[in-house]
Amino acid sequence: MLLLTGFDKAFMGVVRQFNNEIALYDYEGVITQLMEDMSREDAEEYFEFNIVGGWVGNKTPGFFYKEQLNLQN
Repeated sequence: MLLLTGFDKAFMGVVRQFNNEIALYDYEGVITQLMEDMSREDAEEYFEFNIVGGWVGNKTPGFFYKEQLNLQN
């Protein structure tokens, strides 16, 4: 399991998927931490390019964000 260095406050736990376990981080928590040094827009751009875009295989951490589920067809 890979952990993000410096984002312990945003760590939520571990997600298990079949025989794979990955670290789970709170999206807003990571953005909030990045905003200590940059604007929200810059933090989101940095996050998308450097963190989410930094795929390093099956152990790459996941990021939780709440989204509404629309079950109406």
